[in-house]
Amino acid sequence: MTEYADPRRDIFFVGNQVDELGGVTTWTHQMARLFTERGHNVHVIGITQAEVVQDIGTDLPYPTTTLYGDRHPGPVPRIQGVHKLNVGRRLQKSRRDEGMQEQAARLTAMFRAAGKGAVVIVTQVWAMEWVVLADTSDVTVIGMSHESFEYTKACSRFPRVQRYYKDVDRMLALTQEDSDLWIRQGLNNASYMPNPLPFMPGEPSPRSEKVVASIGRLADQKGIDMLLDAWAEVAPEHPDWTLRIYGSGEDEEMLKKQCSELGLDSSVEWMGRTSDVIGALHGSSIFVQSSRGEGFPLALMEAMAAGVPCAAFDCAPGVREIIHDGEDGLLAALGNTTGLARILSRLMADKELRDGMGDLARERIQRYVPAEIVARWEQLFSFLDR
Repeated sequence: MTEYADPRRDIFFVGNQVDELGGVTTWTHQMARLFTERGHNVHVIGITQAEVVQDIGTDLPYPTTTLYGDRHPGPVPRIQGVHKLNVGRRLQKSRRDEGMQEQAARLTAMFRAAGKGAVVIVTQVWAMEWVVLADTSDVTVIGMSHESFEYTKACSRFPRVQRYYKDVDRMLALTQEDSDLWIRQGLNNASYMPNPLPFMPGEPSPRSEKVVASIGRLADQKGIDMLLDAWAEVAPEHPDWTLRIYGSGEDEEMLKKQCSELGLDSSVEWMGRTSDVIGALHGSSIFVQSSRGEGFPLALMEAMAAGVPCAAFDCAPGVREIIHDGEDGLLAALGNTTGLARILSRLMADKELRDGMGDLARERIQRYVPAEIVARWEQLFSFLDR
């Protein structure tokens, strides 16, 4: 029998898209299912349609809504003062603003129809631009950042987080370290919540294949270009090993060209996107993550759950929260491709080390089992009710 939460709540997840390819979407639908199983009424809302779609299934036990459907709000037009009056741009901005108000009114209607104790979880700050226009007086609003403080600080999202999350009931980072950094920026409503473990395979990887696996989008953030540079140092020392790169993205052609120029075509396999992450991990003995920036990376958690030892760049507090360097995985300084090559080579050369770290990783990652994380969320909801 399912043990239902008390009280049952209406929970809205509001993000950029319902089915956008990426970790935020994976996290959203995992949490939506977990809350549904706990007896809550869940609704997942996206602002626009995704350009690159993730398969979220067709049997979702909760409704989803995309506000703009086939339309798109368009970019914010730049208007540089009256002396450079641009009637077309001002008209475009006026229409965009009217559209935002129209969609915010739809959000207001959904929130007003919700029961007492309803919660709105805004997963991405761009989506908050619509939520802030809606009437949220009768709901609790939680704003989230799914990337590290330092990665956000280096991009346009930083001032928007400061602007749009300053008045929410709680702003959630993924680690205490990042939460503390946001507090120092004046967001005194900041706290943190780690991601839940996406899955726990019944059996660990046998770690019998001489394969290093990378799973992620082929985009700048994931640093596959740096991984290839590191592999160029490793491959000559371990000619019987293969690097399998799972994923697709806008940098694919450029990365394959780099691979060829480095003379790595014989030791690198481009696997494309996969829906069988467990199979990919069970066919590997090492997992590598070369990202320039992360939040609380699900891919690392998945690899550790599969008992695959990880080598990664120390690019975020969430990475060093998940991996205890030298114990259940190995870390290299961000951007140090020689350092990444060194720790990869160390794992590739030592089966006993791989097995020991893989077994310990599988054991320790269970501190993030979904039941524990859902309980923390429900405790937060109750606290914010006061």
